[in-house]
Amino acid sequence: MNGAETLVHTLLEGKVDVCFANPGTSEMQFVAALDKVPGMRCVLGLFEGVVTGAADGYARMADKPASTLLHLSFGLSNGFANLHNAKRAQVPLVNIVGEHRQGHKEVDSPLVGDIETVARSISDWTRTTTSADNIAADTAEAIRQANTHPGRIATLVLPADTAWSMAKPHAKLDFTTPAATLPASTKFDSAINALKSGEEVILVLAGRALRAASLALADQICQRTGAKMLTQYSNGRMERGAGRVAIARTPAPVDQGVAAFRDAKHVILVGAKLPAPLFGYPGKPDRLMAPGSNLIELTSPGDDLHATLKELAQRLGALSLAARVELQKELAVGSGPLTPDATLRTIAALLPDNAIVVDESISAGRNFFPASQGAKAHDYLQLTGGSIGAGLPLSVGAAIACPDRKVINMEGDGSSMYTIQALWTQARERLDVVTVIFANRGYQILKAELVGVGAKEWGARAESMLSIADPDISWVKMAQGMGVEAAAASTCEELAKLLKHAVERPGPFLIEAQIGR
Repeated sequence: MNGAETLVHTLLEGKVDVCFANPGTSEMQFVAALDKVPGMRCVLGLFEGVVTGAADGYARMADKPASTLLHLSFGLSNGFANLHNAKRAQVPLVNIVGEHRQGHKEVDSPLVGDIETVARSISDWTRTTTSADNIAADTAEAIRQANTHPGRIATLVLPADTAWSMAKPHAKLDFTTPAATLPASTKFDSAINALKSGEEVILVLAGRALRAASLALADQICQRTGAKMLTQYSNGRMERGAGRVAIARTPAPVDQGVAAFRDAKHVILVGAKLPAPLFGYPGKPDRLMAPGSNLIELTSPGDDLHATLKELAQRLGALSLAARVELQKELAVGSGPLTPDATLRTIAALLPDNAIVVDESISAGRNFFPASQGAKAHDYLQLTGGSIGAGLPLSVGAAIACPDRKVINMEGDGSSMYTIQALWTQARERLDVVTVIFANRGYQILKAELVGVGAKEWGARAESMLSIADPDISWVKMAQGMGVEAAAASTCEELAKLLKHAVERPGPFLIEAQIGR
């Protein structure tokens, strides 16, 4: 086999059987190998941000890595924003980046760039293969690195000559990863002392602590001790709805975030980061916790969060308690003209069983949690790194990972324009994705940010930077042009009718929710 064929075989041996790709000349040997080596599903994205975002969504739902196939330094750079989101989501992901034939970079041709510098800034592990004979071992190491708990980004750079050269037979490959760990006993002691202190304690959960079984353990701990629990504001995946324990998010606005932690004397982190606002603002704190409160970082990145919560519950004598799960309710569909909250209520009321909700509705969707209390059980995926343009690609990856489940993408109109090409991939792959565009014709969140940074008054020029009207964009026409059935709604009744139609039919469908018309 040549190097490219060896690469595909090794990926498959390591259980990486989906590749999201935007290839160029340097990757043509890999493309040719797909016809020679059966078993790899290769999905074309028309922009690298679609490719990396789809790999993120796939990993969040499959709990295993996909690979990407990217072209040179600028292909990797084009995918950088959604790799940032993927890293914040702590997903396993293997990037394969094609490079010029070794020696060609010396002539400094127009397409030459520094791939490794770009890769190192977003990857947990980076390596450039120097020989076809090394491809199998290097690919196995990339997979092993990606699967290291809780999930890492590994980037393998593949010069074109290593792909077309013949590879020698390789030794048996090792894909095993280090076992997840438990915190030191002293950390458990610190957490238990805080929980038994009688003072207010908040558990902040993130990562796999937000799966249903782990949330049940956290609820048992809270029942036993009187502690409260919150999630981070941004989380890669959360299991919510009927039959699961409900948990609130840390509010995004800084003043509300500070209020959420004001009375807490102890804050225990389980997979979570230090509670902090998304940005620094004039006269506002950089930490949400009250000064003098006690921060306990119970877990480290390599720890098993479920096992940690179980051990904590065991030590507290809480395992016998019944978790307080959410009961399913008959949620009311909104009525009249569409507003952000009415749109959220309508979507929540009509969620299909076991849906995957991908939320990049930004400010318009901040009330989804209260609007969806009592909704059917669902997984909730959101923007994790703040780099907009994730929602549509995440939906592609989630739909490929879970072909038997409906994906509902709540998408901001401005955010959608970063990776609108994902609709074409949804159509080509015939994915069960319903996209609801919150079409309020502007970057509404940035108007609030102007006030937040102290610019409380602005004129026509500033307003034009925050508006995407004039000309108006038709998401219906764009979707139809890429092969996705689409329609617009301006009332809750119209939205409900379209949602019911979209959920019942196979394949992608887009609804332009014309808010405030």
